Amino acid sequence: MLDAAVQVILDKGAAVTLAQVATAAGVSKSGLIHHFGSRDQLLVALVEDTHERFRETVRSHLDLSENYPGKMLRAYVRALCAGSAEAASARDFTSAPRWGALYTIPAVAPVMEENAAWWDEQLALDGISPERILIVRRAAEGIAVAAIYGEQDKTSISTARDLLLELASEGTFRTPL
Repeated sequence: MLDAAVQVILDKGAAVTLAQVATAAGVSKSGLIHHFGSRDQLLVALVEDTHERFRETVRSHLDLSENYPGKMLRAYVRALCAGSAEAASARDFTSAPRWGALYTIPAVAPVMEENAAWWDEQLALDGISPERILIVRRAAEGIAVAAIYGEQDKTSISTARDLLLELASEGTFRTPL
């Protein structure tokens, strides 16, 4: 049901109805309400699940052999700038136009804020300056959004990923491109 809700939101935006989600999930509206209680509860569960999936995607990109600062930040970059289906899913989640309207739902906003704080905390533990984290993180998110809109091909995404990985390793772009 949550997967169906994601697809409906990606197709129609955050103003989805329980009936639309139920139809996409192949269940009755009353069956959906039985599981989630209300549209807001469904959206909260969806956002929590999507956050956890993205965290797992990032964790799957951790390179435990990297014994220097920036390990989690580099995993974040790899997750958003990879070419796999899981990366596409991660990019879907970071797309502000598709998910931004969820922030306006009172029950969802605290979940979004908690997730942002979680990422801030995890990346701060990484041993890299807050300024570097900010630039690399937001650049990776921007590349992911550009990829969603077809503005970046695989080669340019790969080049950007490599540059961001260098910056997430205290590099300075001195490596020839």
